[in-house]
Amino acid sequence: MGTSQTRVLIDAGLSRKETFARLRAIGEEPERLDAILVTHEHTDHVCGLLPLARKGRVPVYITSITAPTIGWEDCQPDVRQFQAGTGFTIGDIIVESFTIPHDAIDPVGYTLRTGGVKIGVATDLGYMPDSIRWHLRGSEFVVLESNHDIEMLKVGPYPWSVKQRVMGRRGHLSNDLACEFIAESLDSTTGILVLGHLSEQNNHPEIVRLVASQALDHRGLKTRLVVVEPRRQSEVFEL
Repeated sequence: MGTSQTRVLIDAGLSRKETFARLRAIGEEPERLDAILVTHEHTDHVCGLLPLARKGRVPVYITSITAPTIGWEDCQPDVRQFQAGTGFTIGDIIVESFTIPHDAIDPVGYTLRTGGVKIGVATDLGYMPDSIRWHLRGSEFVVLESNHDIEMLKVGPYPWSVKQRVMGRRGHLSNDLACEFIAESLDSTTGILVLGHLSEQNNHPEIVRLVASQALDHRGLKTRLVVVEPRRQSEVFEL
């Protein structure tokens, strides 16, 4: 997320080289990053964190429980710890964190406010508790997980133990659960809904697009739906 004054990156799951390339592809200078917000310690969210944060180059905001799980070693980062559920300000962006149900040590989602606009980000969660529905309320822009199609997951290549983890209440949000949220709780103020974190083995963008469109139609919402495909950079959104 970026304003005229502040640039914030949520998670660093790509390599430093790939992150820099993607930022430059949209006209952003990586050196202008003001902060990295970490949601949790799983590799696909932090594998590029240390190179980006080395020697305090970019401040890292991370919960005090998650911070010790990162092998900082000689990185010498500027780490700013907080308690899940609390808020803080980065430049002209007001950040609020909230706990999410996932099998990490202290996972969080975020809402970001600036200039009267609210953005909500919730990925890597096994279900949608009322607390997260409350935090996303009033968001003009929402990024939500739609990880897997349940039937594809059941017959897919994962071992049964992994399938159980993914389908569990501390796993990942299925298309069905994402659509249930859309049909029941997506705020009418949400102008853009981005569905992402799609499994390459257990989902397909067209399935997500179809079922999510049906859920939006059920509510009569005019929200713009964007499905982010795996390994592809999304468009740039201006609010």
